[in-house]
Amino acid sequence: MKTAVITISDRASKGIYEDASGPEIVSILKETVPDSEISTLIIPDDREEIVKAFKKYSGWDFILTTGGTGIGPRDFTPDVTRKYCDKELPGIAETIRALSYRETVSAMLSRGYSGMKDTTIIINFPGSVKAVRLCTQIVAPVMKHAVRMILGQGHEK
Repeated sequence: MKTAVITISDRASKGIYEDASGPEIVSILKETVPDSEISTLIIPDDREEIVKAFKKYSGWDFILTTGGTGIGPRDFTPDVTRKYCDKELPGIAETIRALSYRETVSAMLSRGYSGMKDTTIIINFPGSVKAVRLCTQIVAPVMKHAVRMILGQGHEK
């Protein structure tokens, strides 16, 4: 399984602060999906850069983004993702928001989106370490099953 982890942050992309969310996702994936090939990328909050990053990982099984899911003036990761995808996977984003709300009421402000472009599943996570820890733990258990279903291999026996 191939997974790209994209941190979308103006400040992290400029080196103003060190990205902690992307490495947290990678750490959890290495534990929970150890046979996964993982690539990381840090880009600014820029619509064209987001699309360019999505295209770079076209054909990969998963693209997990962190950052830009809120209501701030430069938070448009979900908008770009929604426009880029050709299939919506609402259950993922709904589950992430519902379970995240148990941890913090501000989760209701998250606009994270989940969908597919061709055979690649793209999931938007918030930018905090606490949030990506929970989100990755929510998504990791279904990743292998999702790939099997996309490839037409059906349910594991």
